[in-house]
Amino acid sequence: MPEGLLSEFTILDLTEGAGGPFCTKLLADYGARVIKVERPGRGDPARRVGPFPPGPNPSAALRAGPEAGALFLYLNTGKESITLDLGTSTGRRLLLELVGHADALVESFPPGHLAELGLSVDALHQRNPRLIVTSATAFGQSGPYSAYRSTDLTSFAAGGQMAVAGDPDREPLMAAGHQAAYQGGLHAFGATLAGLYSVGVIEVGQQIDISAMECMVATLELYLSDYVYRKTDILSQRRGNVASATLGIFPCADGYVGVHVMARNFPSFARVMGAEWMLEDERFRDARARLRSNDELLAEVYAWAAGATREEIYRRAGEERCTLAPVLTISEVLAEPHLRARKSFQELDDPQAGRLTYPGPPFRPGEGRWELRPAPRLGQHNTSVYEELLGLGRRDLPRLRAAGVI
Repeated sequence: MPEGLLSEFTILDLTEGAGGPFCTKLLADYGARVIKVERPGRGDPARRVGPFPPGPNPSAALRAGPEAGALFLYLNTGKESITLDLGTSTGRRLLLELVGHADALVESFPPGHLAELGLSVDALHQRNPRLIVTSATAFGQSGPYSAYRSTDLTSFAAGGQMAVAGDPDREPLMAAGHQAAYQGGLHAFGATLAGLYSVGVIEVGQQIDISAMECMVATLELYLSDYVYRKTDILSQRRGNVASATLGIFPCADGYVGVHVMARNFPSFARVMGAEWMLEDERFRDARARLRSNDELLAEVYAWAAGATREEIYRRAGEERCTLAPVLTISEVLAEPHLRARKSFQELDDPQAGRLTYPGPPFRPGEGRWELRPAPRLGQHNTSVYEELLGLGRRDLPRLRAAGVI
């Protein structure tokens, strides 16, 4: 079996929450040795975020909680966990020793926090000049907002995404989940890989600055460029689920269907609806006419969709090569035949939470292995990491533990 795509790299993970851990999860799943550095006794706060697995009784589930929170288990697959208090001088010394064995360090502390501890980027590079330091935060390492506290909603809203989400006569909406954080983590993953490649070219490490707010701005696509060109907010006004008769989410007999029909696809759309007569109707003969008659066309689309099932619509769309798709629920996504054929989901036995289903690889390289391994227990790898990398003896660890360093 081939090695992991990134098996030659060792990464120190000083991140918490969702964004930074998503970056390091991807690195670990593709084979990098990722050592997650956590606070003694508490660890990553994501360990305490539910849902938790059902146990034989509520108290059993509660006891499993800190080691079996769904968010932590997903975001930390394949990593090793050590505990280390960076607030102690010994803890900082040990981290610098670990830096000497690492290729990259990913951190999500507020800007300046590591420098206040004597662990600035310069200090890290003095220990390891080739180290890549990726800093993943909400607002980046500089600028008037850099020191602000934030949530995922903060980055999503400040990056402009909320302004274009929702119905025109209602308040803006936030996307589900941790979208800004995951976009930040995804960009941090790619940037860290680019940094690791650059070391082989320029032979010197660097700091990579990731701002979740900027990642949101970068995905505004047409909204931003349209405003820059036309100096108008017309395109970026909220349009809700239905932007036009040929673009939106429409209710059907058993759920919802997504419609994204370009002008060139309208003839096939008319055939899917069984309304070929539209192609001869002056109101719908071309894009300009359809725009003028949008309300009339919209009524036809609503009436057609309400009388058809998602399966019928999708089958007809495939036959006519038309860009329609059913809106699937989470349970339907898990059972989707195409995804199952590609093994897009993997089952994993976790020591605390039992058998769980996870998303599979987000991309599939031609060479190199992707592997899903359980998330670690807090401090599970203290002995192996400190002994193997730093040469500490078994008598050293109880002393460090008693002093609150690990």
